[in-house]
Amino acid sequence: MNVVMIGTGYVGLVSGTCLAEFGAHVSCLDIDRDKIAALRRGEIPIYEPGLAELVEKNTASGRLVFTESYESVVGNADLVFIAVGTPTGDGNGQADLSYVYQAARDLAPYLSGYTVIVDKSTVPVGTAREIRRLVSELNPQADFDVASNPEFLREGAAIFDFMQPDRVVLGVDSGRAAELLQELYRPHMLATPIVVTDLESAELIKYAANAFLAAKISFINEISMLCEAVGADVQAVARGMGLDERIGQKFLQTGPGFGGSCFPKDTRALLHEQEKRGLPAGIVRAVVEINEIQKTRMADKIGQALGGEISGRRIAVLGLTFKPGTDDMRDAPSLTILPQLLEAGAEVHAHDPKGISEARKLLPGEIVYHDTIQDCLTDADAIVLMTEWHEYRDLDFRKIRALCRSGIFIDLRNIYDPARMKEAGFEYYCIGRQASHSEH
Repeated sequence: MNVVMIGTGYVGLVSGTCLAEFGAHVSCLDIDRDKIAALRRGEIPIYEPGLAELVEKNTASGRLVFTESYESVVGNADLVFIAVGTPTGDGNGQADLSYVYQAARDLAPYLSGYTVIVDKSTVPVGTAREIRRLVSELNPQADFDVASNPEFLREGAAIFDFMQPDRVVLGVDSGRAAELLQELYRPHMLATPIVVTDLESAELIKYAANAFLAAKISFINEISMLCEAVGADVQAVARGMGLDERIGQKFLQTGPGFGGSCFPKDTRALLHEQEKRGLPAGIVRAVVEINEIQKTRMADKIGQALGGEISGRRIAVLGLTFKPGTDDMRDAPSLTILPQLLEAGAEVHAHDPKGISEARKLLPGEIVYHDTIQDCLTDADAIVLMTEWHEYRDLDFRKIRALCRSGIFIDLRNIYDPARMKEAGFEYYCIGRQASHSEH
């Protein structure tokens, strides 16, 4: 089966490579010539565990190629996936669909024979039908259908998620499109639920799923505020809740707020869609608002730990990306918290195993970056654990304490045992629990 994947960003590159691994002949297409040239040299533009090896394997086999030419690949394709970015538009949270619609316009003239155009990008309801209108207008003779096939890839575990997904969602309005997509995903069909539905439902499933997961995060972060006020332990509360199988324990870990390429963008886009139609949107609006409050609250927590005296203090930050296992800095809490510390006069030093290159593009230039954890922590007045990379989970705290000027440690991910931190000589601060609460 011949597949074209338009877009070599996170979704397109991972999806195209995995489809090649399943045996399809995949052409990953991008209009960025430099990016295509780099991919042909084996240079991967994103960090995702296992991706580089899989790209190398499938390019060597000839099942995966990279191109900037629509003309050379679209005419031979059975399926053309659109996997370009849908960033938040200016001001109102609406998804910017200009890249999606431009891809549709660019591919339309080259369609030949029956083809299914598949929306892989996260898009609002109605996008697939608009793609159909655009393509039909530009190529009235084309024999094609449009389908929606949303992705559910977790950064840091994307290869696993594509190979062993919880479900595959296929939004179609013709039997031919459904048959072709089911043939493509046949390697999944014995073990994975295949949800075949209409276009609108498929488009909404992705937004609804991400908003619900984001709601769990904002809920437990809001509960963490109450825990601090009344002296409860948010980890005990979350465990007691999560053992109810109707609730579940996933996404009940408190932290500095959610970030990344999906949750912030998708919750804002869903909120926009609800408000545009005059529908009540109280839950999703609260999810977004609590997330912003939590980020600001973390900067205040750091200031309080320093006795309100931030100016001139050296703050060592461990982790910058929105989560471990990725170099993605999009909407990372560090982008909100660290500028506030700099504005208050702090001297910010930072370490991240994979995110420094991206961080330099997005954070103020005053931040000092370090290649080693030891250099970052030396002479620190306070340490802030921002992202729970594995490298930070088993640190020698007594050695670390000897490096620091002061023993203030602010754990924004609640990954350490307060008793152990106290024994190592730290004045330990965390979220939603008292420093006296130890792990059992």
